[in-house]
Amino acid sequence: MGWLRRRRWRTVGLAAVASAALTLSACGTEDGSSGDGSSGGREAKYMRVLKDPHPSPADVIEAAGAPYDVVRADDGSLLLTYNAGNVEDDEGPAATAWRIVGPDGRTVAEHAEHADAENVPPRYQGVPGGFVLMPSDESGDGMYALDVRGKRMKVVVSKTPEGTRPGDILLGDPYPTLVYRPATHTVAPVSGALDDVNQVVVDERGTVWSLRQPLTDVPESVVRQRDGRTLGSTAVPEPYFGGVLTARGGTAALALLQGEDVGQSVRGLLVTTDDGEHWRTVLGGGIPWKKLKDFSDLGVLELLTDGRLLVGEEGGRYWLADDRTAGAFHELKTPATFTSFAVHGTTLYGIADATTPSYDLVKGEGLWTSRDGGREWQRYEQRG
Repeated sequence: MGWLRRRRWRTVGLAAVASAALTLSACGTEDGSSGDGSSGGREAKYMRVLKDPHPSPADVIEAAGAPYDVVRADDGSLLLTYNAGNVEDDEGPAATAWRIVGPDGRTVAEHAEHADAENVPPRYQGVPGGFVLMPSDESGDGMYALDVRGKRMKVVVSKTPEGTRPGDILLGDPYPTLVYRPATHTVAPVSGALDDVNQVVVDERGTVWSLRQPLTDVPESVVRQRDGRTLGSTAVPEPYFGGVLTARGGTAALALLQGEDVGQSVRGLLVTTDDGEHWRTVLGGGIPWKKLKDFSDLGVLELLTDGRLLVGEEGGRYWLADDRTAGAFHELKTPATFTSFAVHGTTLYGIADATTPSYDLVKGEGLWTSRDGGREWQRYEQRG
């Protein structure tokens, strides 16, 4: 699971994507201008989209300019989500849209809705066979799934906690702690979850990894559980405290923080590559930890399916481990300033967008992909 799940809209994917790529049609010209010769013309069209009670997906996507999230199903299909918010205020009309793109890069389904700028846009998770709407609270009310053709499917939400199984997928950010079971299209709370935990991850084998933060003098620890049973725990080394956690394929990493409140910063990682049997602290590895900016909740911590760790500043710089041992990292060169970042399989996805709502497009706006560890990037091509 990833660390850009912040509080920004995103999630993790599952399998390899088929080769498609190049430039997103909604991105305007290469320099980021709107392409209509005037920002005024774009503003007028943008406002018409917001006020339209039944906007078309194409109009919302053009107005938004770049997706705010990209998730992937197991067959390589992508779900891109778009939000055209109110530029002048955080209240008033808005519009959202989603578009499903098949492994061949062609649109197979899309949908748009009139919305309210005060509401958080919907977020989805890639799952086997499609995509599931992320819950907005612990009740799971209003949840549904989409198959890779865009057909809406019912999701049954249980209030009874259940033990995790291989293939279960955590839905939460990091709370509520609900797990989706693709085989039965059901959602249920995790059984045996500790009350004093923060940051919860469920790996592909059904192991629950959590950061325990007791309200006593007991040190923080990373706890591993399965079927409600505790498999082991590891104390967070002093003088650090735990941040965001990620786990996959026997590898897990915890961000190590220092500082208080808004002044906290990540200063390294606590890493295991053997399913929690042994842990080590990474305070170097080629990453200039003390020079990183805004690097607490706002950073990126992701695991590729080959076990390599990705670390970065949101909207800043990114480092990819040379191998699954996470002993050394190298900095990635990106084609634009990314405002959000995602990893699906071993493919990297960077989104370049304005940091605040704007009628105009920024330079390089849109979705960028890399399938070779960030050596080469392509703007995603929408084939229609």
